[in-house]
Amino acid sequence: MRDIDETKAPLIEHLIELRRRLLISIAALFVSGAVCFYFSDQILAFLVEPLKKGFGDAQGRLVYTKLYEAFFVQLKVAMFGAFFVSFPITANQLWLFIAPGLYSKEKRALLPFLLATPILFVMGAALAYYVVMPTAFHFFLKFQGNSGGITVEALPSMDSYLSLVMQFILAFGISFLLPVLVMLLNRAGLVSRHQLVSVRRYVIVAAVIVAAVLTPPDVISQLMLAIPLILLYELALIAIWFTERREAKEQALANAE
Repeated sequence: MRDIDETKAPLIEHLIELRRRLLISIAALFVSGAVCFYFSDQILAFLVEPLKKGFGDAQGRLVYTKLYEAFFVQLKVAMFGAFFVSFPITANQLWLFIAPGLYSKEKRALLPFLLATPILFVMGAALAYYVVMPTAFHFFLKFQGNSGGITVEALPSMDSYLSLVMQFILAFGISFLLPVLVMLLNRAGLVSRHQLVSVRRYVIVAAVIVAAVLTPPDVISQLMLAIPLILLYELALIAIWFTERREAKEQALANAE
C-alpha cells in the first residue's frame, strides 16, 4: 500500500504542474486576445493588403451581409492574432514542462527543433501572405467585367475573406513544419534516411494531394504549396545526411580514443 501511495505522488505532482502550465497558456491567449481585439482594425487592415494588391488599380471593397458579421469578424481577427502573439509563451510553458524529464543530451537534440518550428511556420505564412495570396486573388478577380451584357463584380464578404486568409496562412505555416516532423521521426529511430528516400515518389503525390485539399481549387495556389513541400522534404533529407555524417565522425573519434 505504501509503494502505491509513493507512485501516485509523482503523478499528482506532474498533473498539478501540467495544470499550472495550461492555465498560464490559456491566460496568455486571453490577454493577447483582448489586446488584439483592441487593435483588430489595424490587424484586419494588414490582412486585407493581399486583396488590395489583387484588385490592383481597381477600387475593391469588403461587404457584410449579416448585421452581426462585422463584430464576429473582429473577434476572429483578435483570436487569430492572439494565437501568434501567445505562441512563444505557450511554447515556453511546454518546454518548461517537458525539459525537467529530459537528459542534457536529449535537451540539446530537441532544442533546435523547437527553435526551428516558429521560424518555419513564419516562413510558410509569409510565403502565403506576400506571394501566394496576391497572386491567387489577382487571378480570381480577373473574372470581373461584362459577361453577356451583365456586369460581374467581386463583392467578397468580410467573414468569407477572413476564413480564406486564415486557411492560406495556416495551411502554408503548418505545411512548412514538414522538415521538423521528418527529422524528429528520424531522430526517434522510427524511420531511416534510406526509407525516407525510398518513399520519395509517394511523398510527391501526397504533397500534391495535401495542396489540393488545403488550398482553393486553382492550380496556381496548389503548385505554390506543393512545390515548396517537395523542396522542404528534400532539404530534410539533406539535413539528415549531414547529421548522420557528423554523428559517424564523432563515433569514430570516440572509438579511436
